[in-house]
Amino acid sequence: MRVGILGPLAVTDQGKDVAIGGARLRALMIRLALEPGRTVTVESLVDALWPDGGPGDRVHALQALVSRLRRVLPAGRLRSVPGGYVLDAEAVDAPEFERLAAEGGRALGDGDAKLAVERLTSALELWRGDALADAAGIPFADAAAVRLEALRLAATEDRVAAELATGADPVRPAAELEELAARHPLRERLRALLVEALHRAGRSAEALAAFEEFRGRLAEELGADPGQELQDAYLAVLRAVPRVPDGTARGNLRVPPTSFVGREAERAWIARRLWEGRLVTLVGPGGSGKTRLATTVGAELSGRFPGGVWLVELAAVGDPDEVPRAVADVLGLRDGTSHLVEALSADETLIVLDNCEHVVAAAARLTDDLLGTCPSLRVLATSRERLGVDGEALCPVPPLDVPEPGGDALESSAVELFAERAAAVRPGFTLSGDDASVAGEICRRLDGLPLAIELAAARLRSMSLDQLAARLDDRFRVLSGGSRTALTRHRTLRAVVAWSWDLLDGAERRFAERLSVFPGTITPETASRVTGLPQALDVLDSLADRSLLQVVEGAEPRFRMLETIREYGRERLAEAGELDRVRAEHVACFLDLAERAEPHLRGPEQLEWFFRLAAERENLVAALHHAVDAGDGGSAVRLGAALATFWMILGDHAEAARRLRLALEAPREGGPVPDGAEAVALGGYLFNTVMAGGDARDDPFIGTAGRDSAHPLAAMIEPAIALLTDDTARGVAAIDRRLPERDPWTRAALHLMRAMLNGNRGEMDAAHRDIAVAVAGFREAGERVGLSLALVFLADTQTVRGDFGAAIAGLEESIELLRGLDQGENTGMQRVMLAVARARSGDVRRARDELTAMIAPGAGTQARHLVSVRLALGDLARHAGDADEAREHYGAAGRELGRVPSYPQYGSLYETGMAQLAIGAGHLDAARGHLRKALDLAVDGPDMPIAAVAGIAIARLRAHAEPEAAASADAEAAAEVLGAASVLRGAPDAFNPDVVLVTRSLRRTLGERAFRAAYDRGGRLDVPGVLALLEDQLRRR
Repeated sequence: MRVGILGPLAVTDQGKDVAIGGARLRALMIRLALEPGRTVTVESLVDALWPDGGPGDRVHALQALVSRLRRVLPAGRLRSVPGGYVLDAEAVDAPEFERLAAEGGRALGDGDAKLAVERLTSALELWRGDALADAAGIPFADAAAVRLEALRLAATEDRVAAELATGADPVRPAAELEELAARHPLRERLRALLVEALHRAGRSAEALAAFEEFRGRLAEELGADPGQELQDAYLAVLRAVPRVPDGTARGNLRVPPTSFVGREAERAWIARRLWEGRLVTLVGPGGSGKTRLATTVGAELSGRFPGGVWLVELAAVGDPDEVPRAVADVLGLRDGTSHLVEALSADETLIVLDNCEHVVAAAARLTDDLLGTCPSLRVLATSRERLGVDGEALCPVPPLDVPEPGGDALESSAVELFAERAAAVRPGFTLSGDDASVAGEICRRLDGLPLAIELAAARLRSMSLDQLAARLDDRFRVLSGGSRTALTRHRTLRAVVAWSWDLLDGAERRFAERLSVFPGTITPETASRVTGLPQALDVLDSLADRSLLQVVEGAEPRFRMLETIREYGRERLAEAGELDRVRAEHVACFLDLAERAEPHLRGPEQLEWFFRLAAERENLVAALHHAVDAGDGGSAVRLGAALATFWMILGDHAEAARRLRLALEAPREGGPVPDGAEAVALGGYLFNTVMAGGDARDDPFIGTAGRDSAHPLAAMIEPAIALLTDDTARGVAAIDRRLPERDPWTRAALHLMRAMLNGNRGEMDAAHRDIAVAVAGFREAGERVGLSLALVFLADTQTVRGDFGAAIAGLEESIELLRGLDQGENTGMQRVMLAVARARSGDVRRARDELTAMIAPGAGTQARHLVSVRLALGDLARHAGDADEAREHYGAAGRELGRVPSYPQYGSLYETGMAQLAIGAGHLDAARGHLRKALDLAVDGPDMPIAAVAGIAIARLRAHAEPEAAASADAEAAAEVLGAASVLRGAPDAFNPDVVLVTRSLRRTLGERAFRAAYDRGGRLDVPGVLALLEDQLRRR
C-alpha cells in the first residue's frame, strides 16, 4: 500500500486506487500517514481531529472513525496497539521526499553535484500539489504542511544550486528562481542563487538590480541588512573583496589581536554547511588552527544569529560530566544545566564547542541532545576526532600550505603567518630574497602547523632568523625527512613545546611546570602560592612574551596556559615526582581563598568577593576534583562547605548539589573531616537539592551529620529536609527552635524558608509576615541575592492583597539586584510578575508591551520563562475578550512545554488557561479534562496557590460560564468552590480578574447573602477538605 499526502490524499493498493470518503476520515488517514509504522496515541489523534472540543466522548468517536477507515483499507494495514494505532504502509511520499532531499543535500555538501541533482529531482517529483491539501485548516495539518513546504523550498534551492555547480545552462534555473523569488521576496538564499544564476547567464546588470531590490525591501520591512551569503554573491558580481557587515551581535567572541591568515576555501565551506545543516566539526591535528578558524567563521556569521555566537572552551574541562556545565557557564545560566535546552530554544544560536577530543563522548551526547531538542541551534565543534553524531559534516583542517624547496616562499600561507607574527615581536621585520627562503625552510620543518609557527616566530625577539633555523635543525633532527608527514599531532607539538621549554632556564622551567596544574586563569598571587616563587609577576610576563602563557584582558594581571603546553608541563611534573605535591598546593591555595571569601558572601562585601570567586571558578572546581582524587576528604568537604554559598548565589543549584555530594562522598584517607564543615556541606547540599526541585527523601546523607554547627548553612538542614519530604510541621518546628537568631542573614534565611513552607500550604498571612522579616534581615545583612529572592516572594503576596505599588517597586529592585551580579538575563520570573502586577493595577498596555518585548526575536528570554510570558499574554488577551489571541498564546506555551524541561506548575497553569477558553466556548467536557490535569499537576508539585488557580476555574465551570441561566444549586456550588480556592491561595485573591468575573456573576445570580453563605462555607474547609471538594465538583456534570 502506498500513501500520498504531498497533494490531495491518494491511497493505492497493488496499483489500484483506494477511495476514502469524508473529510474527517481523510484527516485521520493523513494524521496516521505523518508517522507511518509508529504508534500514534489516542490522545494525539483526538486532539488532532477535534482541536476545539468536538463530541462529548471523543474517544468513542475516534474508535468509530478507525472502524470506518479499516473497512476501506487493505486488511491488517491499520493496527490497534496499546495506547494508540499504527498505520503500516510500504511507502508514504512525505518521508520518502525528506529522505531523498536529505541525501541530495548531503551530496551537494560533499561536492557531488550530479548525484545531488538526481536525488533532489526525484524528491521534488513526488509533489502533486499543496501538502496535506485534504486536511487544510486543521491545526495539526497546517503545522505539518508549513514544515513540508519549507523543506520543499529548501530542496528546490539545493537542486538549483547543484545544477549551477554542474555547469549546466543557467537560463532555465534563472527563470525558475525569478518566479520563486517573486513568491518569496524575503528569502535570502533564494535571492543569492538568483543573483548567481543571472550573473552566470550574462545578465549581470539584472543580478545587481536583484540584490539592490532585496536590500531595499529587507531594510524597509525588517530593518535588516543582507546576510553574508547574499553579500558574497553580490560581491562576486562586482569582483570586489567581501566585507564584514557592520553592527554588533550577541555572544562572547573576542576580537583577536592578530589577523587571520589563509583558509578562504574552508571558511566559505563551513559557512555554507552550517546554514544548510546544523553541525560542522573541524577535525585535524593539534596546533593546526582549528580554534582560530572556528572563531573566525563564528565572527563572520554573527549577524545571522540573533541568539548570539558563543565560544565554549572545553580545554579546562577535565571531567566529562562538566561539559554541560561549561556550556551553561558561558550562557550565564544561574540555574545551571537544567535549563540549557530552554536557553538555546528561543533564537537562532551558534555554539562553538572548542577542544572536544578529551571529552569527545560527553561532547557528542550533549550535542546530539541539544540539536535534537533545540531546532534553532547550530554547533561548530573543534576536535582531534569526529563526534560521531548523525548529520555531522566534517571539515578537515590540515596544516597551512608550505613552499616547495626552491619555490616561491612568499606565496605560502604558512610563511605569510610566520612573517606577520614575527613582525609583531620585532617591529619592522620583513621577508625578501634569502630570508624568505630560510622562513620557508622553517615552516616546512614545522609541518605548517600554526601553533608551532607562532611559537617559532616569537623567538625572533631574541635571535636572528638564521639562528632560529639552526636551533630548529638541532632540535628536530629525529623529526626530519620523509617520515615527518606521518607523525601525529602529539609528537609534533611535543617537539615544538619541548624546544620552547628547553629555551627556559631551570628556575623558569620549574615555575612553568608547576603552573600546569591551573586549568583556569593564573594571577601573580595564586602563582606565588602554588609554585613557591615570591615574585611571580616578572616570570609570568616572561613566559607570556615567549608564547607559553596567554595574557587575559581584565582589570588585574591574569594569564592562561595553553592546553597543549599544560599537558606537557604536567607530564614533566609527573616525571619529577612532583605532580601530587603541586596539586595539593593548588588545593590549599584555593581552599584558603574560598574559606576567606565565604563569610563575606552573606554581607555587604558580597559583590567584591563574589566576583573574586567567579574569576576562579575553573580553579575552584579543579581543586575540588584534585582533593577527591587524592582521597583528601577533609579538604574536599571543607572546600564544598566554603563554596556552598557561592554556588547558591550563582543559582547553580543542581550543579552545587552534585559537587557537594561529590565532596561528602570523597574518601577520607587523610583523616576525619571537621564536624562543622560536614554540617555546612550537608546543609548546602540539601538546600540546593530543594532549590533544584530534586527529591532526596531517601538520601543517605539525611540524618548522617551533626547539626549543632553555628554556621548559617547548618541551620538550613532541618527546613530543607522538611521541604524535601513535604513535612511542613517538622520544618516550622525546626525553624522555631533556631529563632530568634542573632546573625541577620541566618535569621532572614530561616524566615524565608518558613515562608516557603507556609506558602506552599496556602497560609499567606503567616508567609507574608515571615517574608517581611526576611526582607528586613537581608537588608540589614547587606546581602543581594537573598534580598532579591525575598522581594519576589513579598511581591507575590502584595499583588494578591492589592498593594500593587509596593509589589512593582519590590520587583524592580529585585531585578536591579541581580543585574548587579551580572545576572540580568536571568530575571525572567521577576519581569513576568512585574507585568502581572502592572496589569492588575490598571496599566494593561504597559504590561502587554513589556511581555511582548520578552518574546521578540533576539530578546534572549529563556524558554522556561517564555512559557510564563505566553501564559501571561494569554490571560491578558482572554480578559480582554480576545479568545483567538489567547488561544494563540496558550498554544505557544503548550508547544514550549513540550520542548523544554519545566516545573509542573507551568503545566498546571497552561491546562487551566485552556480550560478557561473551553468554558467560554461552552465546551464543558473539554474544560473538565483540562482542569483534571491542572489540579493533578498542582497537587503533585505540591503548590497550593497554583491549585487555587485551577479551583477558580472549577468555580466558573460549576457556574456553567453563565451563572444567571444556571440552576441555583450550581451557582451555590460555584460560590463554595470559589471560597475553597481562597483557602489554597491563603487569601481571597480579590484582584484576580477571573475571581472578579465569577464573583460578580454569582452575586447577581444568588444575591449577596446566599453568595456569602456558600463562599464562607468553602472558606471554612481545611486543605484536604478543599481538595476533596474540587475532586468531587470535577466529577459532577
